[in-house]
Amino acid sequence: MIPALLPNYARADLAFERGEGAWLWTVDGRRFLDFGSGIATASLGHGHPHLVKAIAEQAAKVIHTSNLYRIPQAERLAQRLVDASFADSAFFCNSGAEANEGMIKMMRRAMSDAGKPEQFRIICFEGAFHGRTLATLAATGNPHYMQGFGPPVDGFDHVPFNNMNAVRNAIGPATCGIIVEPVQGEGGVRPADMQFLRDLRAVCDEYGIILGMDEVQSGIGRTGKLFAHEWSGITPDIISSAKGIGGGFPLGAVLAKEAYAKALKPGTHGTTFGGNPLACAAGNAVLDVVLAPGFLEDVERKGRKLRAELNKIAAEFPTVFVDARGLGLLLGMKAAIPVAQVQAACIEQGLMAITAGDNVLRLAPPLVVTDADIDQAIGMLRAAATKVAATIGNATAPIGKAAAPIDKAAAPIGKAAAQ
Repeated sequence: MIPALLPNYARADLAFERGEGAWLWTVDGRRFLDFGSGIATASLGHGHPHLVKAIAEQAAKVIHTSNLYRIPQAERLAQRLVDASFADSAFFCNSGAEANEGMIKMMRRAMSDAGKPEQFRIICFEGAFHGRTLATLAATGNPHYMQGFGPPVDGFDHVPFNNMNAVRNAIGPATCGIIVEPVQGEGGVRPADMQFLRDLRAVCDEYGIILGMDEVQSGIGRTGKLFAHEWSGITPDIISSAKGIGGGFPLGAVLAKEAYAKALKPGTHGTTFGGNPLACAAGNAVLDVVLAPGFLEDVERKGRKLRAELNKIAAEFPTVFVDARGLGLLLGMKAAIPVAQVQAACIEQGLMAITAGDNVLRLAPPLVVTDADIDQAIGMLRAAATKVAATIGNATAPIGKAAAPIDKAAAPIGKAAAQ
């Protein structure tokens, strides 16, 4: 008999009742160091006082009014995002998939308004992940995700990631634009080459097509810049944002230059919940922290510290890990064995990590993670790697400092649920 809660996720047998900073406690008293952040979403960690206060105060006033009326919280959040980015205007929604749907519609409509309705096709990349709606599944292009849902939505062409020759070969008379993730999160924590992003900007300018970037996972400070594309020194035409933008409260956004944003006139696109007072109160609270002087620089520093330690572990345990990769606090370790084994060993040590494509263990701690948290996570990861290496008959040298004990031993989990 099917459970009341639809079993479409392969959920781990862990249930959390409270959190503080980068730590979570289960209902049965176990303590875990959260280096998954709810899939790179709890940007300010758990129980952040400023975020909690902003949500509670707004909830006590008004939660939702709809977009039939002005929403001062949304107006303020939009202005702050515009002031801090390349964009001229922002549209708010509820999730990353909705943000990507909005970006796709904006790109197509802008081209149609320019008198080129035949240009509706969008070039996307192998290894991408853009969401679970029918259009964003087609943009993702993974046959596994599309199986059983009928013909894919037309208009998406897929080429190898970081391959400029393939991009140029794919551009045709029906091409509207390009959508790329500066860091492929679900696809294996694979950063785009910075020169590749610059070349994409140049080719879009050359052909008069639109450059869209999916910053759902890589944005809102995750890499040490407000948006990851900033590392390349170029500006896109449109980006999608979600995950960390609300600190865990559902919120998404499409940010665009005026030439493209003006394509979505009244009646062309909308949302009931998107950008409501409570969601935007959360978004403003997140920006209060992320845009504070020195915060992003400290995220970059902590990312470099964590990456250096991951490089050491990858070198120490070649039978367990192939390499370390990523940018800022969106990092991964490609496993040399099934990654679920490594993830389970981490859970036993009290470290919550998540998986990604390409057999990668993904580490995306809250942006407020402390140096002490990082040190403890590294100890836990090294202990997990030591145990895994021993089970495959290739134990390495003993580890140094042991990971701090957790309240109770955690049961290993199996394969992580897909996003």
